[in-house]
Amino acid sequence: MYYINDKEYKCSVAVTLDIFNDRWKLAIIWHLLDGEKRFKDLHETISEITQKTLTIKLKELEEKHIINREVFAQVPPKVVYSLSQIGQQLKPVLTEMYKWGILYTSQHGKITDAHPCETAICITQK
Repeated sequence: MYYINDKEYKCSVAVTLDIFNDRWKLAIIWHLLDGEKRFKDLHETISEITQKTLTIKLKELEEKHIINREVFAQVPPKVVYSLSQIGQQLKPVLTEMYKWGILYTSQHGKITDAHPCETAICITQK
């Protein structure tokens, strides 16, 4: 059994699925692999997400210790998000998901142009 965040799980995959239960969290983590970003930068990069949803997902990832939130005491306030040490451990997992998505699409679909998710980090790991 696995016990974390006041929950009991029978399988470690269930723990992972509970944390990453939607596409937005993985997208946020993917874009933080390049380094720290401010809220506005994340929102511009993940343009399909609403500000409200981004705020909620960032808070959830922070509560799960996947990302760090650093607030700078200045006017206007500056908040920077980055991956925590355990969040950085997701890099090989997301890189493999990225590669698998290309493989799957090339076999069962069509790739017409580069997608915005092709950040410097994933291009260097192809």
